[in-house]
Amino acid sequence: MKNWTCWALAAPATIAVVVFLVIPVASTILTTFGDPKGVFAPYIAFYNSGFRRTVLYRTLEIALITTAISLVLGFLAAWIVANAPGRIKSILIIAAVFPLLTGVVIRSFAWMIILGKNGILNSFLLWTGAITEPLSMLYTEGAVIVAMVYLFTPLMILTLVGVLEGIPQDLVQASMSLGAGPAATFRQVIFPLAVPGLIVGAVLVFTGSFTSYATPQILGGEQQMMMGTFLYQRAMVTFDWVGASTIPAVMIVGTFAVVLVMSRIAQRLNPMAVS
Repeated sequence: MKNWTCWALAAPATIAVVVFLVIPVASTILTTFGDPKGVFAPYIAFYNSGFRRTVLYRTLEIALITTAISLVLGFLAAWIVANAPGRIKSILIIAAVFPLLTGVVIRSFAWMIILGKNGILNSFLLWTGAITEPLSMLYTEGAVIVAMVYLFTPLMILTLVGVLEGIPQDLVQASMSLGAGPAATFRQVIFPLAVPGLIVGAVLVFTGSFTSYATPQILGGEQQMMMGTFLYQRAMVTFDWVGASTIPAVMIVGTFAVVLVMSRIAQRLNPMAVS
């Protein structure tokens, strides 16, 4: 009876996921296999194009760099939050969540104001005498990465805070009492226990940055085109529906490959981290 109850409770969510996610994605991918030139012709054309490969590699590079930086910054911030006193911890969590309450487009435009030639950063550098003329920081890979890190680091913090809070302090104190220094305690106790949270946070940040559209479009433009903006161009500008459908299929495969690699790394770092 309990099994039937569980299935009944899960049925609405399962049906919603199938209808609004699985079926549309499957339909999109299936259209790529109906090309008269061959079943895999769209994918062959994609990988034979130097421009398309460049867009894919640039997207992977930016997503991986964003994930790595967010891991470091998010872990440091989450450690401070997890070890803060009660009232201060609440304030820090609110501060971490607050950027998520603002739309992605608004936050991306804010970085245009900061990084523009007449923006805040250039004005400050000119005022201090560090530079003699404004730097071209917009429409560069660095601008996209900085904005991505700002967008997704809060997700990493929120993911890691609960994991770090769940690490028993008895284990840390026992490690210290047995002669292990702070570095050894972190390496042998804290980090292995935090691996599950790190992997979850890394997957969230990577998938978000890998599939992002608004931020690369606003801060990267045509010069730093990524897969999300390339997908929009093929679908809404050139109306190449088969080519546009090929892009999400490639992105799905790439995402699964990176997530699989992350899971393998987690298993090596902590065999109990990923089942």
